[in-house]
Amino acid sequence: MQRRTFLTSSLAAAALGAAPVANSQSATSASSAKGRLYYELRHYQLSNGPQKKLCDDFFQNALIPAANRLGITPVGVFNLAIGPETPIIYVLLPSPSLETLASAEARLAQDADYMKTGAPFLNAPATEPAFHRMESALMIAFEKIPGITLPAATATNAPRVFELRTYESPSDQDRKRKVEMMQSGEEAIFAKAGFSQVFYGDTLIGPRLPNLTYMLSYESVAVRDKLWSAFANAPEWKAMQALPRYAFENIVSNITNVILTPAPYSQI
Repeated sequence: MQRRTFLTSSLAAAALGAAPVANSQSATSASSAKGRLYYELRHYQLSNGPQKKLCDDFFQNALIPAANRLGITPVGVFNLAIGPETPIIYVLLPSPSLETLASAEARLAQDADYMKTGAPFLNAPATEPAFHRMESALMIAFEKIPGITLPAATATNAPRVFELRTYESPSDQDRKRKVEMMQSGEEAIFAKAGFSQVFYGDTLIGPRLPNLTYMLSYESVAVRDKLWSAFANAPEWKAMQALPRYAFENIVSNITNVILTPAPYSQI
């Protein structure tokens, strides 16, 4: 079995909680987890100066069109507005196929338009790199929240901000309980409070495991603060928090949240 096929098979098996997949045909079917999307979330660490324009040109003119040709869509590109260190650019790559994400780098290398248009970024010299470091996480959408919901403002590229939240858990069992909690009532409380919920992802590979990540959208930071106040005071949320299944211990040990603004060319 080829290494890439084996990797895809193993990841698909882990995502589905199944035994290892035996062949490439099974891997292809297993890599589409019953309609759930897979997400690769990247973040690029930059320095102020020419790196920002180089990255924007690459994402807008090379990566997004090429990713769309592979069926990876919609691609989100976001600038860190409030967080621990800036500048950072986040890129969200969603696909219904795990195999597509696993093989994307090799397939992009065979895309002549991508290689030509992206050359300034791809061939940047060590003395003037396109970015300093890139980190990546692979997630699978929650079973009951299987895809992306675009904010209404995306259609007209109206002003909007995004909040990216990562919940770390002290154990894998606690992570599973938090996923269960979120998709069996918590997200409905978000909806009632007026949140625009973009995606929910259970992290398969990435830093600071075990964890989950989700994204919310707002018209502004002021609206965000108002909605969180409504959520915190919702009687449904207080009742859910008190359920013994979720309150017997701290199933979330750390929360990281950052505020993002979309690049003008972002598809989300």
